[in-house]
Amino acid sequence: QAHLVESGGGSVQAGDSLRLSCAASGRSFSTYAMGWFRQVEEKEFEFVAAIRRGGSTFYADSVKGRFTVSRDNAKKTVYLQMNNLNPEDTAVYYCADDWAGLGSMRVDAYNYWGQGTQVTVSS
Repeated sequence: QAHLVESGGGSVQAGDSLRLSCAASGRSFSTYAMGWFRQVEEKEFEFVAAIRRGGSTFYADSVKGRFTVSRDNAKKTVYLQMNNLNPEDTAVYYCADDWAGLGSMRVDAYNYWGQGTQVTVSS
């Protein structure tokens, strides 16, 4: 059974919005920090956004002001609202959990990863 499952990706036009979801299983979701990363054509993972267990958030400069990360602990789900998308946002988006609960921009701070969801933005 998958631990993290992303959904909500798709193909959109520049300027459109998408909301990604990441559903988690397990009892300790509320204690984890959750991060969103993206990857283009098997290049390095790029940090996008994270939300700590207390609810504070931080973002990559490239998405600040356009993307919003949030969580619903009752539903064990983290969201990434993406507005004003542009072609440079095209990537596979992954969610990941950080058991320490602190959140990080570093890939190696995260424990489990989802399978990813494709986002394609055309101009």
